[in-house]
Amino acid sequence: MLFLRSLVFTVFMLVSVVIYAIGVLFSPLLPAAWREAIPPAWANLALGALRIICKLDYRVEGVENIPAQVGVAFWKHQSMWETVAQIVVFPRQCWVLKKSLMSIPFVGWALRFYQPIAIDRGAGRRAVEQVIEQGRERLAAGRWVMIFPEGTRMPPGTTRRYGMSGILLAEKTGRPIVPVAHNAGDFWRRNGILKRPGMIVVRIGEPVYTNGRPLEVVAREIQNWIEAQMRDISPDYAGTFLATNGNRRRSTKNRVNGDTRCGD
Repeated sequence: MLFLRSLVFTVFMLVSVVIYAIGVLFSPLLPAAWREAIPPAWANLALGALRIICKLDYRVEGVENIPAQVGVAFWKHQSMWETVAQIVVFPRQCWVLKKSLMSIPFVGWALRFYQPIAIDRGAGRRAVEQVIEQGRERLAAGRWVMIFPEGTRMPPGTTRRYGMSGILLAEKTGRPIVPVAHNAGDFWRRNGILKRPGMIVVRIGEPVYTNGRPLEVVAREIQNWIEAQMRDISPDYAGTFLATNGNRRRSTKNRVNGDTRCGD
């Protein structure tokens, strides 16, 4: 039954995202406010279907920590769930994502209407500059910039060193960074079809400002807060640090120049 429910939801999600994407492609014919309402409408529909079909719901703690001033949101990345949930948890936004996603028929074409920051993660310093340059424009236009600083979906109980592009963007614009922890990976594993019933907890932290501090210190403060929340809301969470070939200890200069992790 668990597999069947999960399969039904997966099919529903795929069909619905294509239908809504087609709607976005025709949205230039609609008022701008209607176009902006399409992603939250789809996300609420998907999360509602997840609750009904798979008995998987969520609650958000710390909404009052989202400031009126737009900034950069750092989300823990464990599953596909948070890519949907962030659309309804935060106000008007854009996403830092892999450039390859823009080529997906219908969905990728629709994403272009919301000015994502689509980077080539192998571009090194140029990708960092792109996040800063385009991120500055998106912030000025009143959009939150959503980033997965770990750069890829991490199995529950693990983490890796955070990318620096989002922190650089916050430093250069004076905008806040808002950390977000959640335990979606306990119920919806990365690359997995099963969605286990339960209650996902989303915890939003207080805004963090760089205030001229070393970037490494800011990154460590944010990561420590998120990992502490993960240990609290996910009982089996160990917070294991995973080192990869592209994620070993490096100097701050090298990390700023080449660390472009943005999520998948």
